[in-house]
Amino acid sequence: MPPRHPAPPRRLGDLLIDSGLLTPEQLQLALREQKRTGERLGRTLIQLGMVSEQDIMNVLEMQLGIPQIQLSKLLNVELVRSFPEELIRRTRIVPVKKEGQRLIVALADPLNVVAQDDFRVATRLEITPMLTTESEIDQAISRAFAMANLEREFAGPAPEDTGRPETIRISFQENMGAGEAPVVRLVNSIFTQAVNERASDIHIEPREKGLLVRFRVDGILRDVLELPAQARIPVTSRLKILSGMDIAERRLPQDGRLQLDFSGRSIDMRVSSLPTVYGEKIVLRLLYKSDQLFDLPQLGFSAPNLERFRSMLKAAYGLILLTGPTGSGKTTTLYAALREISSVERNIITIEDPVEYLLPGINQTQVHVRAGLTFATGLRAILRQDPDVIMVGEIRDRETAEIAVRAATTGHLVLSTLHTNDAVGAVGRLMDMGVDHFLVAASLLGVTAQRLVRLLCPHCKQPYQPGPEDRLFLGAHWREDTVLYQPAGCAQCHQTGYRGRTGIHEVLLASGVLREMINNRQPHAAIKKQATAEGMVLLQEDGIQKVLQGLTSLQEVLRVAYTRE
Repeated sequence: MPPRHPAPPRRLGDLLIDSGLLTPEQLQLALREQKRTGERLGRTLIQLGMVSEQDIMNVLEMQLGIPQIQLSKLLNVELVRSFPEELIRRTRIVPVKKEGQRLIVALADPLNVVAQDDFRVATRLEITPMLTTESEIDQAISRAFAMANLEREFAGPAPEDTGRPETIRISFQENMGAGEAPVVRLVNSIFTQAVNERASDIHIEPREKGLLVRFRVDGILRDVLELPAQARIPVTSRLKILSGMDIAERRLPQDGRLQLDFSGRSIDMRVSSLPTVYGEKIVLRLLYKSDQLFDLPQLGFSAPNLERFRSMLKAAYGLILLTGPTGSGKTTTLYAALREISSVERNIITIEDPVEYLLPGINQTQVHVRAGLTFATGLRAILRQDPDVIMVGEIRDRETAEIAVRAATTGHLVLSTLHTNDAVGAVGRLMDMGVDHFLVAASLLGVTAQRLVRLLCPHCKQPYQPGPEDRLFLGAHWREDTVLYQPAGCAQCHQTGYRGRTGIHEVLLASGVLREMINNRQPHAAIKKQATAEGMVLLQEDGIQKVLQGLTSLQEVLRVAYTRE
């Protein structure tokens, strides 16, 4: 009897066809594209939109019996760096855990037996493979090695601060030159990663034994990079120089600004420094000028809420307020509203702190407190400029509130923001600031309260049947066949389960009945009850609608919109 030879490993395309995720015709198309580009088949299929990374993972796990792991949650950078960088980059195999002579590794292509044999021979260890995605492998290699050389260059004594800023504008491409100083390349690398990950803020935090870099993405902070303590002064000094701060002053908070030209994209950064016990903490707010100007329908308004909000904008005069905590998207909504009503027939003027985005055809003024230009003084000056529409970035004090309200009652459309928990709360806040109740009743067109909720990642969100607590919160919306979605986590969303954000809203229209109640100083609860009777949808209710549509999770709505009354 002739000897039996093991069957050759099956190819990815065949496995996908057997699983019904791919047709033979699609495979042939992908193979032709792969031959043209030289990319791996899996990546080619993903780029063509034929399958997702998670589809490939599920098929390989089912067909080969290799379990999936979330590499980003298990990554041991020190273990990875104990192996040759060239070997890991060439084989695309990432060590996860070492147990004696056995090494658990993560890989995205378990069908590449040659790479596994190379890794086994080079390390002289028995390897146990686990499945992960191509994106996770890329991120793990970058996290382990991309900054390694820069960290080593900071291993010496920390340099002293020198020089004063000459420019606050820098330009760079994604491929930084190796001839740049280590701190320049490090800061540029942080900027590059932040932009690529859509970060809204960068936090540079001195700690007892190092320097921690964190990004805020979709409203949530996460750790990105840890640097040795020797990097504290060079990194903070570099950022202060770029943003026009005094690098010799470390005892007082400072503010600055810089602009990036990033591969053709213009990005403004507002920079703030704060002295801490371990050094200066730097926070940078990223303003993506070229791609963050939205139209109203893009902001998550439901059809009824959008109609109600637009009805306010059609008025010739009156006060429109947006409320919500810091970071809830109020300024973005104001800008979208101004863009919608902007026309050559209207003189629109804003007073802002700061001017975040430049709006064509609109006159924008920046608050400058040191020079005496506050919201109140700026608003007085604007009223002498024959305005039709006035936007006040925020009503912070009695003087600004009174001027804004009086402007709204004398033929001007005024838009502004307040910090309150809900729409009705704006009425009480104006009165608390000292505005007469009859002026509030006469001027108010309406109030929109809003929050931002994270959108579930479309690549990995998972359906589930709501439990008793979820059913209680859903109330009358729950049915026996109700299916909700929850976050899972994948490489596309950096294991968070969410990608992007949208708004939930509560739009109060000041009807005649509500104006009378405000004028009679009716309590908050009574005004809210009447507003809901007139069609106002509460924040939580709007959030639940987005949960039922599969856009976000119930936990996310509870996080941002639930308050005890």
